[in-house]
Amino acid sequence: MQSNKILSKYKEMFQALEDYDKTRELPFQRKRIDITLSVNAIRKLREISKKTGKPISRIVEEKFRVD
Repeated sequence: MQSNKILSKYKEMFQALEDYDKTRELPFQRKRIDITLSVNAIRKLREISKKTGKPISRIVEEKFRVD
């Protein structure tokens, strides 16, 4: 009974650990990648970054938020 409460309360954490066992990556880890964007896209991202004070990587992450 008590273990069911713990499992349901921390379901997301147990799922993250299970995924880690399979992939060796935690969902909150960050990785650097190389991508190619048009000059206009980079310019626009820099403008948004300057206006919001957020790094470009955070802006991109927010657009593709996967929960």
